[in-house]
Amino acid sequence: MELVSLNSEPVFGEGDEYEDGDCSVTGNCDKPDSVHLEREFLLPVVGLEFESFDEAYDFYNVYAKGQGFGVRVSNSWFRSKTRERYRAKLSCSSAGFKKKSEANNPRPETRTGCPAMVIIKLVDAHRWRIVEVELDHNHPLSPESMRFYKSHKKMILAAKKALPSGPVREVHTIKLYRTAVADGLCKADTRNERNTMDNSKHLILKEGDSLGAYNYFCRMKLTNPNFFYLVDLDDDGRLRNLFWADARSRIAYNYFSDTIMIDTTCLTNKFEIPLISFVGINHHGESVLLGCGVLGDESVECFVWMFRTWLTCMLGKHPQVIVTDQSKHLHIAVSEVFPQACHCYCLSYIMLRVPEKLGGLNGFEVIKRRFSKAVFGSLTISEFETFWGEMISQHSLRENKWLQALYEDRQRWAPVYLKDTSFFGMLPISEGEGTTPTFDGYVHKHTSLKEFLDKYDMVLQRKYLKEAMGDVESRNLASELKTGSNFELQLSKVYTKGMFEKCQIEVEGMYSCFNIKQVAKNGPILTFVVEQRQEAEANEKDVRHYEVLYETTQVEVRCICGLFNFKGYLCRHALSVLSHNGVEEIPSQCILRRWSKDYKRKILSDSAIGEDSPWQWHENLFRRSLQVVEEGAQSEDHYEAMMQEMNSLLTEVSVMDKN
Repeated sequence: MELVSLNSEPVFGEGDEYEDGDCSVTGNCDKPDSVHLEREFLLPVVGLEFESFDEAYDFYNVYAKGQGFGVRVSNSWFRSKTRERYRAKLSCSSAGFKKKSEANNPRPETRTGCPAMVIIKLVDAHRWRIVEVELDHNHPLSPESMRFYKSHKKMILAAKKALPSGPVREVHTIKLYRTAVADGLCKADTRNERNTMDNSKHLILKEGDSLGAYNYFCRMKLTNPNFFYLVDLDDDGRLRNLFWADARSRIAYNYFSDTIMIDTTCLTNKFEIPLISFVGINHHGESVLLGCGVLGDESVECFVWMFRTWLTCMLGKHPQVIVTDQSKHLHIAVSEVFPQACHCYCLSYIMLRVPEKLGGLNGFEVIKRRFSKAVFGSLTISEFETFWGEMISQHSLRENKWLQALYEDRQRWAPVYLKDTSFFGMLPISEGEGTTPTFDGYVHKHTSLKEFLDKYDMVLQRKYLKEAMGDVESRNLASELKTGSNFELQLSKVYTKGMFEKCQIEVEGMYSCFNIKQVAKNGPILTFVVEQRQEAEANEKDVRHYEVLYETTQVEVRCICGLFNFKGYLCRHALSVLSHNGVEEIPSQCILRRWSKDYKRKILSDSAIGEDSPWQWHENLFRRSLQVVEEGAQSEDHYEAMMQEMNSLLTEVSVMDKN
C-alpha cells in the first residue's frame, strides 16, 4: 500500500454542494510510506485509485480549487438491490444547463455545458478508480473566485474544525492505493532499512519531476496491471529512491535470469538523473531491460534497498551472474543481497576508463597497447601475469593506484580468470567489443526524470518491436547459408536469426584453422592443438595455437579460448576438432536452448506462484497471445478470423466488467 499526501498551499475554486457526505479534509499524513509532493497539484489521471468515494471527491475538489472551478456530483449509479453506489460522474459546476424556470424574474444562466469531468468506479468492496477523464473546459477558469464555490467553502470549514486554534493551514491527504496485484507482490517491509540510512540523502528533483513520475505510474498501473513500483522515503518524507518495472520486464526475467548487468552509467558520468538499470540478454543476443530505478545516494544502503526491491519485484529469483561497475559500495551491496551469485566487474567500463586514468602518462599509446594485449591476448593465466608484469615494469607503473586496484581485483574482470563463468555475451573478449548503455542516445547529462519518463515508453516499445520482429524473421524467413558445413545448416534450423549470424562467423572461421594435431590422451579425453591465422600488427599474419579438449564418450568439446562460456556458442577451434573427428552435428549439450527460435514458447516457468495469482494470469495470457499473433499473421483469412474473435471476446469481458 502507498499513501500519497498532497501538502499544498491554499488554492481552491468553485463547485455546487456535495450532498452525499462530508467533504472533510484530514490532517497531514505522517506515515512513513507517504510521498509528499509540495506545491504541485496532481492531475486526475485514468487509473488513480482511492479508498472511498469521499476521498475521490476530495481529490477532484482539491484539483478543481487549484484550477479555479467548482465540483458537483452530476450523476450516480446505484445497484438495484443494495442501493450501493458503484459509479459516479464528478463534473465542473458549469456542466450542463439549468432547467427553464417559469418565474417572472428567472436567474440568469450561469452554466456553459462544460465537458470537464471525471468518472469514478467502484472496483472492489472499498476502492474507487478513475476510469474516464476530461480536463478541458469551455469557459475561463479563475482560482481567485474560490470563495464563491460551495464545494470549496466546505473544505475550508472542515479544515477549521480540524484545527481549532491558530490560522487555517489547508493540508490535504489523498490516499492512492496500488491495485491488488502490486499489493500481493510487494510484501517487503523497508521501514527498518530506511531508519538506518542517512536522512540527508535524497533525490534532487527538477520542477515537474515528482508530478511527472506520479502521473506516469498511475497511468501504467491501469494500462499495465502487473506494473511494479516502489518508493523509498527519508524520515522527512522526501523521495530518496525509486524503482519500477513493467510486466514485460518481469516476464523477460523469467526467461533470461541467468546473467544480468546492473548498468550505473548515469551514476558514473554524474548525470542529473541518477539512473540505474537492470539488463539481461534475450534469445537474440540483444539486451533486454529488467527494471529501472533512481538513487538518492551512491551508498551501500541505497544500493541494498534497490537490489532488494528488484529481487522482490522478480519474486525472489536470484541471478547466477551479476556484472557491475568496479565499486566498493556496489561490491558490498551485491554480496549482501546476492550472496550466491558470481559477481564480476564490467570490462567495458574498465576499458573506457583507460584514457582517463592513463592518458597523461608518457608513452600512453604503447601502454594502452600492452594493457589490451594483457587483457585480450592472454589465453592462460601465466600469459596474463607475464604481459601485465612487463607493462608495469617497462613503464614504471608500480605506484599507479588505479592499476594496483585493477590488479588486486583481476579475478573479477580479466577474461582469462573467468572462463568457467557463463556470460552469454555480457563480457567483451576482444578489442573493440563493448556494451552499449540501455538508454544510450536518450539520456544525456541534463535529462530530468520527467523527460526520461516521457521517453521511457518509446524506448521500450522500440526494443520490444525489435525483439518481436526478430521472432517473426527467425520463424518465417530462411537464413542465408554461406558455407557447405552441416554445422551451419543445423544452427540455422534451431537458433534465432541474430544468434545464428553470430555462430555463422565461427563456422566461416573454420577455414582459418589448420594443422589440427592430437597431442595427448587421458582415457576418453583427447587433447588437440589447432593453429589459426590471425591479423597482427602492420597487416601481417600471425599464427596462434589453441588447445582443445575433446571427450569421446559424451562428445563434449572445450577450447582454451573460452568462447562457449563467454558467448554461449562453440568457437571455430572446437568446431574444427569436431569436424576432424568425423562429427557431423554439434552435440546437443552444446546447443543452448536459450538461443532457440521457440525458446519463449516452450520454456516452463520456474516461478513458485500458483495459477490463482494475477501475475501468473498475466504471464499465461501474454504467452498465449503470442501464439494468437503468430497464427493470425499467417494469412488474410487467419487475420480476419483472429480479429473477429478478439473483438468479440473483448466485448464480452467489457460487459462482465460493467456487471
